[in-house]
Amino acid sequence: ANLEAVLGFPLQVSVRLGETKKTLQEVRKLSPGAVVELDCFVHEPLNILIGGKLVARGEVVIIDESFGIKITEIMDPMERIKKLR
Repeated sequence: ANLEAVLGFPLQVSVRLGETKKTLQEVRKLSPGAVVELDCFVHEPLNILIGGKLVARGEVVIIDESFGIKITEIMDPMERIKKLR
């Protein structure tokens, strides 16, 4: 019954392709068309986060000219609960 009470709450889902570190000066020099290299490879799985916490991994798919994510792995629920503490 307690779970039913929270199932309707909206959550922010994010997909992290990778990351990089840049100085403020480097960021200021970015312009349209600039390429920012990330710390991941093309075929590495993407991290899917909910509320900033890793919950799954997936890969990019293209559907009718739109991007989507195909979930390939869901993190162990018990591990996710442990990380909430």
